[in-house]
Amino acid sequence: MSSIESAITDHVKNQHTPHMPVLFLGHGSPMNAIEENEFIEGFRTLSQNLPKPSAILCISAHWYTQGTFVTASPRPATMHDFYGFPKQLFGVQYPANGHPALAGETVDLLRPETVIPDVNRGLDHGAWSVITHLYPKADVPVIQLSIDYTKPAGWHFELAGRLLKLRTKGVLIIGSGNIVHNLSLVDFRNMNTLDYGFDWAFEAREITNQLILSGNFGGLLEYQNLGRSMQLAVPTPDHFLPLMYTLGLRKEQEPIRLFNDKLVAGSLSMTSVMVG
Repeated sequence: MSSIESAITDHVKNQHTPHMPVLFLGHGSPMNAIEENEFIEGFRTLSQNLPKPSAILCISAHWYTQGTFVTASPRPATMHDFYGFPKQLFGVQYPANGHPALAGETVDLLRPETVIPDVNRGLDHGAWSVITHLYPKADVPVIQLSIDYTKPAGWHFELAGRLLKLRTKGVLIIGSGNIVHNLSLVDFRNMNTLDYGFDWAFEAREITNQLILSGNFGGLLEYQNLGRSMQLAVPTPDHFLPLMYTLGLRKEQEPIRLFNDKLVAGSLSMTSVMVG
């Protein structure tokens, strides 16, 4: 049994209520939706041992908005919000139902912040490209919460805490992004070289992993002040902020575990986190 299998099994055995763990999934390239690699195996291993959720709430790096929105369609479309990839990827559909009632409850839990239901928004690839490996039958309803780009990391961390009640109701909350994510410095020649990273990327991974595992989230909320390697790792906050939701939903003393903890293409990390 792998470490992630053991961790999830222990979590399930110790639960007397449907209290779900919280995830941060390093989603990487959209091609991970259709490729076979060790990261996909990591997601599948996770899904085989998780209790099946009543619904999923996903905070994806690819819904980056002014203000906060939540998907409220009963049948969200599969968005192909990328370009330059093979035709096969554009043909992928993930026909999970939405959950308007959960969207409404999310709006209520996040008050007094204004959260606007969006009945037209579908599921972006930051959500479906990873959830498809957790629940390939698309038999779990999915909603998404957007990331307000006008707010700092600490605001997102605090906002996440208001969603804690959903964990006790069987809702799996997933942040989807990449902790190290600098597309301008990607080394395309080494896209398939496992755990290949620039020195600064390895340093940034070491810094963030240490802060995550120690529970020292204050340092992560001020990531811009953690030195040059972190500035290169997080040139824009969109892929980093979903992590703030995952960590903001941690209850005191809950275990934190890492998996898929490798670099790709020099400047991207697939590091994923399970809380609980």
